[in-house]
Amino acid sequence: VQLQASGGGLVQAGGSLRLSCAASRSGGARAWFRQAPGKEREFVAAIRTRDRLTVYADSVKGRFTISADAAKTTVILQMDQLKPEDTAVYYCAADGGRTIMSAMSSVNSYYYWGQGTQVTVSS
Repeated sequence: VQLQASGGGLVQAGGSLRLSCAASRSGGARAWFRQAPGKEREFVAAIRTRDRLTVYADSVKGRFTISADAAKTTVILQMDQLKPEDTAVYYCAADGGRTIMSAMSSVNSYYYWGQGTQVTVSS
């Protein structure tokens, strides 16, 4: 599975950005993780495309929205009310197709990764 991420950039605090991740296959669970300098990769949001079940990290609940297109190949992360602490390289990921809800936030559930896209939020 190939994943192509796009949409990062520089924005002021309080602004919005929209990340997109196009996959070479449909279905399964798809997620966004992020990694700031000197920190471990952390979960942001995930969606199970067959029923559109979503899971969010507490730090982004109410500000970020993950969605999938009708073909279930492209996943969008709409990021609103951005904060400087959201600054990181964002990575999209896809699982092997059988991830249960409780495992959707685990980095170990995802086998395929896209290239990172930088998001920088200035204060």
